[in-house]
Amino acid sequence: MREKILDSFIVLEGLDGAGTTTQMHALSRHYEAEGRRYAITNEPTSNPIGRMVRDVLQKRIATTPEALALLYAADRHDHLYNPSYGIVRTLEEGSVVISDRYFYSSLAYQGVECDPAFINAINDFPSPRFIIYVDTPVEECLKRIDKRGEEKELFDRQDFLSEVRKNYEKAFSSLPEGVRLIRIDGTLSPQDVEAEIRKELSPYGL
Repeated sequence: MREKILDSFIVLEGLDGAGTTTQMHALSRHYEAEGRRYAITNEPTSNPIGRMVRDVLQKRIATTPEALALLYAADRHDHLYNPSYGIVRTLEEGSVVISDRYFYSSLAYQGVECDPAFINAINDFPSPRFIIYVDTPVEECLKRIDKRGEEKELFDRQDFLSEVRKNYEKAFSSLPEGVRLIRIDGTLSPQDVEAEIRKELSPYGL
């Protein structure tokens, strides 16, 4: 199913601390100013299954890596296809959809502790037209996470994030034809990252 591409679907990816959420909101403000129809969303979602995922990430409940991967996939299926608020419906209504993370995060993160073939099999979802990868070194991401002053989530460890970074590269090495990978230097200032993203999307009318 990954050969199917969802037009006007933009996905932001990167390590925890890379700045994907900041850039999602920056792009939404740009579209707001232009009067463009858009929707922003994120994974895990704030819907019931997504809240279960967040409970695991925030260490409120414990489960196996495989069960967590299945929860992510279930949340993603609902995120895409829910008849009331799903991404597919929103795209069909004519909006650009910007998502902070998608199945590439599962390939990268869950692929560290689970069989990659298993993660691939349960994440056979349509591809976005655009992937914006905010490429930020592990050490810089951890510094930013520390500055938040919050308890670190389940995956916020240097050794783990180093493997995640490698898995992202594997995932991006075999993208379907027609998927546009936009790699942005995450060590730039947030304003410069925003400018680079807008410059890269502009030729596509976005």
